[in-house]
Amino acid sequence: MVNSEKSGLPMVDEQSEGRFLVVEVSGPNYTGLKRSALENDLDFLWRDTGYATFGLTTSDHINAMAWAAAQSGVLRVWRQESEAVLSGRTWRPSDTIIQVGDAAIGGNGVAVIAGPCSVEDKSQMMEVAACLRETGASWLRGGAFKPRTSPYRFQGLGRKGLEYLKLASEEYGLPVVTEVMSIEEIEVVCEHSDVLQVGSRNAQNFPLLKALGSSGKPVLLKRGFGCFIDELLHAAEYLMSYGNPQVLVCERGIRSHEPSSRFTFDINAIPVLKSATHLPVVADTAHGTGNVDLVGPIAKAAIAAGADALMFEIHPHPALSYSDADQTLSLEQFAALMPEMAAVAGAVGRRLDGTDRA
Repeated sequence: MVNSEKSGLPMVDEQSEGRFLVVEVSGPNYTGLKRSALENDLDFLWRDTGYATFGLTTSDHINAMAWAAAQSGVLRVWRQESEAVLSGRTWRPSDTIIQVGDAAIGGNGVAVIAGPCSVEDKSQMMEVAACLRETGASWLRGGAFKPRTSPYRFQGLGRKGLEYLKLASEEYGLPVVTEVMSIEEIEVVCEHSDVLQVGSRNAQNFPLLKALGSSGKPVLLKRGFGCFIDELLHAAEYLMSYGNPQVLVCERGIRSHEPSSRFTFDINAIPVLKSATHLPVVADTAHGTGNVDLVGPIAKAAIAAGADALMFEIHPHPALSYSDADQTLSLEQFAALMPEMAAVAGAVGRRLDGTDRA
């Protein structure tokens, strides 16, 4: 890295390698880099994100770096192989922490996000929220708009479900995580939720991701069950390049040839993601296994692997749940799991969030 701090010139990493040239610029309204200024022989394709410009070079990399460094307002220039720029560790080496009120995801703590798969009624949500408060969990989840494989299954309560979530959140002081399925739902979900969830089926719904970039709310992005890790990071890049730096990435299991569980939870993905991105990494072991007997063991493994948060489906009466009963913990099972997870977190030098008040 050539550091020209004293001269006021940009930092240029001449030793960096990769197909993509990354240029950090001075601010969100920067307009100094113009396509017409590029030499024709560079075959340089780029998109201005407001904070960085990156592109593919096919010939003279050294001259391309020199050209970029010579432009006004450029702070830093380097090359990398991955297209994951804003979500990457080169862009931001330190971990991002998502903060809502007193609750945080990221850092040395392990946050717990829990609630029913589907919001069913007010009393259910109040009972679940009370359990979270008593056990020390910090985040309330629940589905109001439900993407179901079959059109004949429960599709969620919609706005009424969001209202029940909001009431429980306000009563027990728990920030809400809930799914948004379409661009049309963003406004109403933002009114009732603190974190917007993008489900596995929408992980590559690029128009939705672009729209959520300007939502002003943190986004929990689930990995598509058929997506590679790079594709998850590229989806995060959509959110960030359209203006939203508050992104969490979630491993929720992938589809494999193994029939013993609903999905295969990719435990490898957690340390891979922790190495590749500064964004918080969430582990959803309910969908990742589809089996209530596997949820706890895999959650403990996820803590040891480095997950920043765990996501659970819990219900006062799992057998009566409108959806996902097979992977849903009872409130008693969840309460018993919390100290077990705290012990694992302590063994690896971490702390389960909220256990100091449980």
